Amino acid sequence: MRGRIAAIVMSALLVLYLVVVTQLAVRLIAVDNGVSRALGVALIVLPAIGAWALIAELLFGIRSERLVRKLRDAGELPVDTLPKLTSGRPIRSAADAEFPRYKAEVEAHPGSWPAWFRLGLAYDASGDRRRARQSIRRAIALERQAR
Repeated sequence: MRGRIAAIVMSALLVLYLVVVTQLAVRLIAVDNGVSRALGVALIVLPAIGAWALIAELLFGIRSERLVRKLRDAGELPVDTLPKLTSGRPIRSAADAEFPRYKAEVEAHPGSWPAWFRLGLAYDASGDRRRARQSIRRAIALERQAR
């Protein structure tokens, strides 16, 4: 729940920032000066990219959270028994030791969204956030195809 509140607060702050930058861009475009107009046009692009990134991240969070609920309800969500550092992150060597099990599951069932999702959790526990997100995106896509 704390993570959800933090995401809402950060999203609200980003939206406020995007609104302020957009207002500044419109004001710069209205000035009768070529340099100001060029800066204004450039500043219009930044809020558009920021809004796209915010929407993409929120959708990723909502969709992955839905898959967590589905796995939990089915009793297929892996139990987190990994030893933790004081920061709360799993000890990498312990996570790496469990990783081959989840990779083998995906190799045995490449069309299984639960297997891909569990692989994403294993990547995250091992500290590889990029591959974790790729695996969870793959799980989201496979689950959407299955519906």
